[in-house]
Amino acid sequence: MSSNAVTAHRRLPSYAILVFALLTFGITWGVIGGYIYLPEQASATFGEISGSHPLYFLATWAPGIAGILLVLAFGGVRGLRAFFSRLLYWRCAPAWWAFILIGIPVVFVAGSLIKGGPLLAPVPPEGVGAMVGLMVMMLFLGPMEEFGWRGVAQPLLQRHVAPFWAGAIIGTVWGIWHLPAFFLAGVVFAEWNFLPFFIGNITLAILVTPIFNNARGSLALPMLFHWQLINPFWPDAQPWDTWLLVEVAAVVVWVNRATMFTRDGAVTEVIPGEARP
Repeated sequence: MSSNAVTAHRRLPSYAILVFALLTFGITWGVIGGYIYLPEQASATFGEISGSHPLYFLATWAPGIAGILLVLAFGGVRGLRAFFSRLLYWRCAPAWWAFILIGIPVVFVAGSLIKGGPLLAPVPPEGVGAMVGLMVMMLFLGPMEEFGWRGVAQPLLQRHVAPFWAGAIIGTVWGIWHLPAFFLAGVVFAEWNFLPFFIGNITLAILVTPIFNNARGSLALPMLFHWQLINPFWPDAQPWDTWLLVEVAAVVVWVNRATMFTRDGAVTEVIPGEARP
């Protein structure tokens, strides 16, 4: 038996994207739907919902949970270990690192200034330490979604469509997935307008796509990208941050058009070393 056969993992079939979507929406919409349609019963049973409630974490983690379950189902424990090895893929063009670490904060600051807001988010009465604690907590909230969106959905879609369209599809689904949260009291989404947010989701999913492919399917960089989007130190710039990001995305897509509109070189493996059919 060849070494390739020994190390290869069972390949996730393309239809797994449908199972991923069903699990993701089922978990999130099931949890949030209970608080929307049966608010008194849900609150009496599980407590008032908030951004730090365990069920809110569960609803947020749904894409990641769905992705990990699929990898485990098709790749087993060895496949899951290989999947998690994508967290160690850090090599990426310096321009993408600069965009994540500097560009995203600049967009939030610029958007806030346009609407007459502050340079940074106001420090709460509890002090900077509370914001640092919240920032750490955010690392274990939104970025966990990336085990699903970029971990599973992106490679599966890029087997069939160019990266630009894979990003646009994920962004559309991502936006619709968030919709119930806009009807849920006690979370930040209730204060936002859905349309700019929805456009922003599509824009962000397209923006992270060339980073993902340039980093060979890294999970770490999309998670860092996601973390920057919810960093509590950046000011609330809605909806101007969305419009600025749309302009940035247009430039990024144009500059990277040679790779964004062809499947050549696009990452299609969910589990590194997947067996080929």
